[in-house]
Amino acid sequence: MSEQSSGRWRHMAWHGSTRRARLPRNWASLRRRVLRRDNHLCQMPFSDGRLCGAEATDVDHIEPGDDHSMGNLRALCGWCHARKSASEGGTAAALTRVRTHKPKPTHPALED
Repeated sequence: MSEQSSGRWRHMAWHGSTRRARLPRNWASLRRRVLRRDNHLCQMPFSDGRLCGAEATDVDHIEPGDDHSMGNLRALCGWCHARKSASEGGTAAALTRVRTHKPKPTHPALED
């Protein structure tokens, strides 16, 4: 979330997450370095290869997880970061769902 986002929205993004506790102690410094390196411009590529280029306020882990190396971090605008995070959250939730196999129903006329 961006620094300019409302407190309510910012709080919702971290609600129930352990992410903040897993960030390194020097996260503020890393965040500033990434934003400076990327000229405070969103680095999210569109499907045609162009970059978003909007003002970046967030720093994203390209590959989700705890790799906080500069090569795995990029600047994103709030919109692109929220969209990417929502997509990753949905994918992670889908992996934890219990799947049950239901037999295909047969047409009543075919039952004996």
